[in-house]
Amino acid sequence: QVQLVESGGGLVQPGGSLRLSCVASGSIFRFNVMGWYRQAPGKQRELVAALSNGGVIRYSDSVKGRFTISGDNAKNRVYLQMNSLKAEDAAVYYCNCAGQELVGGFWRQFDSWGQGTQVTVSS
Repeated sequence: QVQLVESGGGLVQPGGSLRLSCVASGSIFRFNVMGWYRQAPGKQRELVAALSNGGVIRYSDSVKGRFTISGDNAKNRVYLQMNSLKAEDAAVYYCNCAGQELVGGFWRQFDSWGQGTQVTVSS
């Protein structure tokens, strides 16, 4: 199975920056989309940014111009650079990866989530 581990969350003041990192490991896989989601208390999980294997990038309107998603295929990593953080950005951030993994000589679909990393924005 493809496993995802996030890191880089923490406490930051409004206006500050954080860089989240997510590494994928486990079976041999090829990804279709890797992305970041977030979930604040009492709210639904929402897409923050996504990167397709064709290089197409999508951002939620609330983070455009402040957040940047990037990937390193050689290291199976995806990053989220978050600048000009606001109180409303506080949430648990989850990494997601969807694609195909090689199992028993066959490719099968997968959709994996990390355990989440907490981002707190407070003065």
